[in-house]
Amino acid sequence: MNGEKLNETTNKGIFLSLDWWTIILYLVLLVWGWFSVCGASYSFEHPDLFSFEEYSGKQLVWIGTSVLLAAMLLFVEKRFYELSAYFLYGAMMFLLIVTIFIAPDTKGSHSWIPLGAGIKLQPAEFAKFSVALAMGKFMSRYGYELRRPKDFFTTVGLFIFPMLLIVLQRETGSALVYLAFFLVLYREGMTGSLLFTAFAAVVYFVVGIRFGEDMIGQMPVSVGEFSVLLLAQFFTLGMTQVYGQQWSETRLMLYVVLIADVLAFLFSKFVIPFDVCWVLLAVVVLQAIYLVWLAVKRQSWRHALIAAFALFSASMFYLCDTLLEHLDDHQRVRIEVLLGKRDDLRGAGYNVNQAKIAIGSGGLAGKGFLNGTQTKLKYVPEQNTDFIFCTVGEEEGFVGSTGVLVVYLIFILRLLKLSERQPDTLGRVYGYSVSSIFLFHLFINVGMVLGLTPVIGIPLPFFSYGGSSLWGFTILLFIFLRMDAERNLKRQ
Repeated sequence: MNGEKLNETTNKGIFLSLDWWTIILYLVLLVWGWFSVCGASYSFEHPDLFSFEEYSGKQLVWIGTSVLLAAMLLFVEKRFYELSAYFLYGAMMFLLIVTIFIAPDTKGSHSWIPLGAGIKLQPAEFAKFSVALAMGKFMSRYGYELRRPKDFFTTVGLFIFPMLLIVLQRETGSALVYLAFFLVLYREGMTGSLLFTAFAAVVYFVVGIRFGEDMIGQMPVSVGEFSVLLLAQFFTLGMTQVYGQQWSETRLMLYVVLIADVLAFLFSKFVIPFDVCWVLLAVVVLQAIYLVWLAVKRQSWRHALIAAFALFSASMFYLCDTLLEHLDDHQRVRIEVLLGKRDDLRGAGYNVNQAKIAIGSGGLAGKGFLNGTQTKLKYVPEQNTDFIFCTVGEEEGFVGSTGVLVVYLIFILRLLKLSERQPDTLGRVYGYSVSSIFLFHLFINVGMVLGLTPVIGIPLPFFSYGGSSLWGFTILLFIFLRMDAERNLKRQ
């Protein structure tokens, strides 16, 4: 009897401790998302928005079940997740492996498991919460040190493994979402040099591919190759100064870079034309050799790692074409269209072009609910799912689109605040994982609709039609809200 009273008191404490502001934002996004699905799927032939034969009616069912699922998750104690984190991770990895072999081909992807009655399940959407729990559990163990190589690579392996399994399902977009976990590691103490290396790799790839075939004037010098090697030189200089903290070392390298590059360029332009990039490449190699010498002399791993970065940077231009060639044809074309290397308004660039037209036609205040012409005439493919944001832009205009982004911004900032107030590593790591996943989805989805990022096909949280994504995001969020609600409770 006393136990029942204690449990009742605890539950009251939990519900009083819930962050209701986040729950309100969740409900606002759900409702706003449903109206967007209505706008994207409405047809004059079937005007009933509540019919279960239409996307709007089906989404209403998914929303109802998601709210029910959220309520159920609030009754599951945090201790359950602490004890079962590894089991849940193992179960989800097993399901991802099975999916590779049993999932039928759906638009080139093998990531959906049919359950009957037209219902399909995408395990990749549910694996995220199990990865976040496993990471939180592993990183909270006694003696864990992120900067220790063994702990670092084990942690990275926890999300790289499912990422590879999802790639094998030919679902590249969903796999890339798992890169968001690197933001969690950065919060937990991972050196910023790794994030900078990733940023530099993206810059090298974009510049190398976009300008690889352009030449500098009449000189036999590729603009892309020249730019990548020049960036490699100065990025290496910057890292040497930031992490080596010896201006004398950086200054010597700077003099060599400037003198060699300027003399080579002037000689090629005014004396004998030749490919200056060979000189730039040699300078980067000399930088790496000098850094290795400093690493041995000072017994400094930092200098050795910067040398590795320099060599990696020097090789990136030559790897760009190889990386591009190993992509599927449709992925390669999408990247080339995004970078402006080709115009393909009837092929790979069609979706983005139509989405831009839809958003632009909305103007300042939009055309009004159910009055969008681009969406009504189905000009935008996947407008119920990946391109749902174009419906917002057309029907609600700049004002409505900005409103959606502001609500998302408040929502993510709120999650970051909750994450920071967690009393233990498990809660903090899980909270930052949830925040990072939502941020990644928002940035990539809106970016691809606006033509700022490649079209990789990931949903906009709580807006895109679909049960798997809606359930997956709900599970992610409400596990964390339950954890946060227990922050002030003492173990009985």
